[in-house]
Amino acid sequence: MKDLMSILDSLYRDYDFKGRIKHDPIKFPHSYKDKGDIEVSGLIASSLAYGRVDLFMPVIEKILSQMGQSPCGFLRDFNIKKHGCLFHGVKYRFQTERDIIALLYVISEILKREGSIYHLFMRFYKDDDSNTGSALSGMVGYILKIDTKGVYYGRDISPGGLIQLFPSPARGGACKRENLFLRWMVRDKDMDFGIWKGIPKSRLVIPLDTHIKRVSLCLGLTKRKTADWKTAVEITENLKKLDPLDPLKYDFSLCHRGISGVCGSAACLSCSLKRKAA
Repeated sequence: MKDLMSILDSLYRDYDFKGRIKHDPIKFPHSYKDKGDIEVSGLIASSLAYGRVDLFMPVIEKILSQMGQSPCGFLRDFNIKKHGCLFHGVKYRFQTERDIIALLYVISEILKREGSIYHLFMRFYKDDDSNTGSALSGMVGYILKIDTKGVYYGRDISPGGLIQLFPSPARGGACKRENLFLRWMVRDKDMDFGIWKGIPKSRLVIPLDTHIKRVSLCLGLTKRKTADWKTAVEITENLKKLDPLDPLKYDFSLCHRGISGVCGSAACLSCSLKRKAA
């Protein structure tokens, strides 16, 4: 473990956080100063951050550009009939134009009812929770109960588009994008914002995708083959052995080493990381 910690710490220290921002969806909330705007733009950006970066980044940019200088202010006054037309033709993979409008509508309802996304999350967060899973499940359950028939012309919530944006730990999902959003909001280091107070960094769960799973499996951080919530928690718990207070700092080392192709399965037997970590 000491060798692995030394390797990952070295990768973390050498990571170009400033340079990475412009290639990462976190660049969108970094365009704002107000906490409400950071929070709202962060949830929109992280929710749609799946698939190819060069495909989802323009969609996020298009949505936010229609919301003016203050996404939070825009959504506090959001009206489907008045503002829905601004997003005509905006869609991405599983999300139709109506799903995009529904995403904005549910965030608008959160702001009007709870004051902020943070206040909604803290309704479900408990100090004795081992991680953020229970609070995240509560928040997702709340969101999916918001009546969106006004968006879908009187029909029930879209079974694919909107629901796909809000997986839940209670349903076993890895919740990569939601955990990414929580990392942005809670961590107060590197390129993260740290604007959500009262939640220790140690309660966060790693944003698990195929790259993190592959590298973590290779390094012995998990034995599980499925990219689900249990696997995300297991990897996080093992990273806590390296840094109990801030295990998600290693997200940068693991994720972007995997994305670069260095940790592809073909190179596994000759991997210097694995040899040194053994």
